[in-house]
Amino acid sequence: MDQPQQFPFARQSAGHAPLRRPGSIRRTTSIDSDWPDGFGAPWEMVGRARDLLTPADGAEPQVLATAQFRIMASPIREILSIEASPDHPRLQELVGVRAGGASRMVLAEKLGDVRGSPLFQLLDDYAGASLVAGWIWSQWRGDWASAPQRSAQQSTAGRKGKMDNICTGFTVGGSAFKDDGTPDNVNQSFTDVGPLENPDDPVGWHPMPFQQGPQKRRARRIDLWREDGVIKIDAGFQDSGSNPNGGRTAIHEYRAYAEVDEASGQLEALQALPLILPYRECPGASVKASRMIGQPMAEFRSAVLGALPGTLGCTHLNDVLRALADVPRLTALLP
Repeated sequence: MDQPQQFPFARQSAGHAPLRRPGSIRRTTSIDSDWPDGFGAPWEMVGRARDLLTPADGAEPQVLATAQFRIMASPIREILSIEASPDHPRLQELVGVRAGGASRMVLAEKLGDVRGSPLFQLLDDYAGASLVAGWIWSQWRGDWASAPQRSAQQSTAGRKGKMDNICTGFTVGGSAFKDDGTPDNVNQSFTDVGPLENPDDPVGWHPMPFQQGPQKRRARRIDLWREDGVIKIDAGFQDSGSNPNGGRTAIHEYRAYAEVDEASGQLEALQALPLILPYRECPGASVKASRMIGQPMAEFRSAVLGALPGTLGCTHLNDVLRALADVPRLTALLP
């Protein structure tokens, strides 16, 4: 076909997180972005993470691990300064690294010994979270897409700023491009959303501060438990931020369900649900996610990039799937 396949807009949030299951582990992470010196200036990113065990016998939930980082990022997504808890002897070697594939390679080289931990997950997610962070200004400034500061940050996206065919949503000829072939950063779909915290489960998420003003949040949740001889997974992912009306608006949201053979560690089943996405072509990536079936979960961070490159994948769905590489380590903590 001449044009990429069109899907209905994904504009429906899953709402707050489900109640925790007895006998499960839940990992939650969030990365908050704030611009204390205004649009176009270096910005602060605060990452938080927690692994929580919910015992099968109804006992009080047990915190297995926590992590936090604070990064000052330049407008072109370089790490200007970083601190983290728990600390790592090679953490400061990340200063000066620009977010993207290079930052993930450096992270694996410098902090590979803590792979699978909440801290590694947060730092691995810095690349994707920083890529999307500036979008929240589109809710606050009418000139966001054309501002020089936006152009500088956009030059770090895609292939040195070139977005052609970098993912399903940016398939050439699709709705993500204007008539002149340049990316359309204005006519995107987004949706107002409510809180991720479930009012009936006050400890279901790690504490996340209330956001106001132009502040952005990437949040993810991974639940896993044993059932019928397999490891079941329910994962949620959302890119959202505060809006001028006092609420929240999301640009990306996915939900994923998976089953893993515990003995082999291989993915047996996968369903990826596109809930909120910016362009009509974006939901098509979820159809192709089944290419990951049969892959070892522990290798997902690299395997996803090999199985779902370019227009076969979605940058943000790939992030959802890459995070599942930590499932084997979390499974080992299940009673």
